[in-house]
Amino acid sequence: MVFSTTPHDEQLRSWLTLPKTIAVIGLSPKPDRPSHRVARYLLAQGFTVVPVNPGQATILDRVCFPDVTAVPGQVDIACVFRKSDQVLPIMQQAITKGVALVWMQLGIVNEKAAVLARQHGIAVVMDRCLKVEHQRLFPSCF
Repeated sequence: MVFSTTPHDEQLRSWLTLPKTIAVIGLSPKPDRPSHRVARYLLAQGFTVVPVNPGQATILDRVCFPDVTAVPGQVDIACVFRKSDQVLPIMQQAITKGVALVWMQLGIVNEKAAVLARQHGIAVVMDRCLKVEHQRLFPSCF
């Protein structure tokens, strides 16, 4: 089942249950940026975090990849920290990679990309923070 912006808590819990590999697209090397804080949190919770940022070699002591298709192995969740108008090509890459869920962070909404995802069986969450949702759904984890 694919959701756009309002998945049920049960579905969110199943998506955020370990083990998961999460590609953080647009991960910043700057510790004060939201993408960096979310990635650090995910690492602390036991997720495998893969940085996707073509302008960096490493972030958080992990090798960066230029896009999600270059990430070796399976990617379960693509967590997007890019502007809404930049999501469509990311979605096309997620389709190619076989990503199960594309999570667009707060303020990121792209209905055209969401429709494309649905056509390819990819679940979508838009305009929600993965860290906030994880903390809400798993309060004993932090």
